[in-house]
Amino acid sequence: MTSCQTQYLLMLLLSVGVSAVEVQRPRGVPLSKRQFYEEGKPFTCLDGSRTIPFDRVNDDYCDCKDGSDEPGTAACPNGSFHCTNAGFRPGFIPSSRINDGICDCCDTTDEYNSGAACQNTCRELGRKERESLQKMAEITKEGFLLKQQLIQEAKRGLEEKKAKQADIQIGKKDLETKVEALRTVKETAEQPEKEAKERHLKAWEEQKAVIQMEKDKAKMAEVLSELDDDADGSVSVAELLSHSELDPDSDGSFTEAEAQGLLGGVDKVDSVAFESVWNNIKDKYTSEANTETPAEVETPGEEIRETPSDNDSEQYPEDDIPEEEEEDDEEDEEEDQDDGDYKQSPPPTQTPDKKDEDDEGTMPPFDQETQNLIDAAQEARDAFDEAEKALREVDDQVKNLEKEISFDFGPNAEFAYLYSQCYELSTSEYIYRLCPFNRMSQKPKFGGSETNLGSWGHWAGPEDNIYSLMKYEHGTGCWQGPNRSTTIKLTCGTETVVTSVSEPSRCEYLMEFISPAICQEPPSLDAALHGHEEL
Repeated sequence: MTSCQTQYLLMLLLSVGVSAVEVQRPRGVPLSKRQFYEEGKPFTCLDGSRTIPFDRVNDDYCDCKDGSDEPGTAACPNGSFHCTNAGFRPGFIPSSRINDGICDCCDTTDEYNSGAACQNTCRELGRKERESLQKMAEITKEGFLLKQQLIQEAKRGLEEKKAKQADIQIGKKDLETKVEALRTVKETAEQPEKEAKERHLKAWEEQKAVIQMEKDKAKMAEVLSELDDDADGSVSVAELLSHSELDPDSDGSFTEAEAQGLLGGVDKVDSVAFESVWNNIKDKYTSEANTETPAEVETPGEEIRETPSDNDSEQYPEDDIPEEEEEDDEEDEEEDQDDGDYKQSPPPTQTPDKKDEDDEGTMPPFDQETQNLIDAAQEARDAFDEAEKALREVDDQVKNLEKEISFDFGPNAEFAYLYSQCYELSTSEYIYRLCPFNRMSQKPKFGGSETNLGSWGHWAGPEDNIYSLMKYEHGTGCWQGPNRSTTIKLTCGTETVVTSVSEPSRCEYLMEFISPAICQEPPSLDAALHGHEEL
C-alpha cells in the first residue's frame, strides 16, 4: 500500500471517530495487547522470560527484561508507554519520558503524576490532520481520475503509432523499390558518362603527347646548336666534354671514354644520330643560357622562406586549437560519416579548364554530346540522392516509433505522456531541467554551461512499487569524483511539476516530481474499516 493510500485510510478511520467507551486496562497498555494483562491472574512477561503476580505490574519496579511489566512507569529503561490520544493518532514514547514534566502525549496521559500543566490538544490536532488528509484524499481521487484519462490517451496514442508504423512500413517498401530503380538509372547514366569522359581525357592526353614531342624536338635542336661549337652540324666527344654535368657516374671526372659512350661509341654524331644521344642526356643537360654565377645559384634542396607580413595572424598550434572549433570539426566528421552510410560520392568529374602541370595548355571543354551525358548522369544522381535521403528519414521514423511502442511507460502506459516533454525548476542559483526518459540537467541561473546530471537509466522503485522512482545515470563527472546521477521520486498529484531538487550525497541528486500517473486508487470505506487494527 502506498503512503497516499495509508493516509487516506487513516483519514477515514479518524473521521469515523474513536469510541467514547474506555476499555479498562493498565496504564500505558495498547488495546491490541489488553489480553495479556488480565487483572487477578499472574502476568507473564511478553518475552516469556518469567511470570509474576499481577499486582507487580506498574509497581514502579522492573521485573521483566523486556520491560513489559512496567508499561505505565519509568522503571524499565527499555520500556515503552502507549499514548491513547483519543481524537488523534495513538503512539508510543520511551518509558523514560513518563512524568518528566514535558507533555509528550497530546492527551497528557504521560504526565499523570508530575504536576505538569498539560493541555489536551488531541481533538484540535485531529481536526487539522483530518482537514489535511481530506485535502490529500481529494487530490489522490482527482489524480487517479486524471490517471485513467492518461491511460486512455496512451492507449489511443499506441494504436495511432502502430497504425502509423504500418503505413510507414508500406511507404518504406515503395521507397526502397524507388531507390533501387533510381540506383539502376543512375548507374546506367554514369556508364556512358564515364566512357565519354575517358575518351575526352584520352584525346587530350594524346594531344598533350604531340605537344610534348614537338617541345622535346625543339629543345633537342636548341641543345644540338649549343653543343655544336664549330657549327658543322654534328656533336663530337670534345664538344660533349664541355658539359661536366653529363658525367654518367657523377664521380667528378668526365672522361673521353664516358663521352664516347654517350655518343654510342663513336667520336661524332650528326643531327639524325643525335636524337638517340638526346634521350640519354636530356635529364642531366644544363643549358648554357641558364648557367648562373655561383652567387646566384641556390643550394639544392634549400627552400625559399617567405617572411610573413605584419598583418598575417599567427596560426593556431595543433595543441592550441580552441575547444569549440575541435568540437565543430568532430561534428562535421560525424555528419560526413553518417552521410556515407547511404550516399556514395559520385564519380570524380574532370574540370575541363584545368591547367596541366607541364604547361601543355588547358584541357578543352567537353563537347556537347559528352556534356549532355554528364548532365543526364548528374540529374540521375540528384534524383537518387533525394530518394535515398527520404529513405533515411523514413528509417529514422520507424526506429523512433519502434522505440516508443516498446518502451516501458508503466503497467498501462500511464507515463507515456511524459515522453518528449521537459519540466524545469528554478532556484536561487540554478535552473534544473528534467526531460523524462531522456536526461536531467543543471544550468547556472546567471550564465555558464549546462551540466548533465544523468541520462535515463531505469525504473528504480521497490519491487511492489517499481514505478515510484526513476534513475538517471552517467552524467558529467565530478572533479575527482564519480559521474553525476539523479533519482526522481514520483508523488501523486493533479499537476505535473518538479517541486524540489537536493544533493543528499556528493554528485547524487534527488528530485521530487509530482504526476497524476503515480496516483493509486483510494480504498473504499468498507475496505478501510475491514483493514483497521485496534489502536
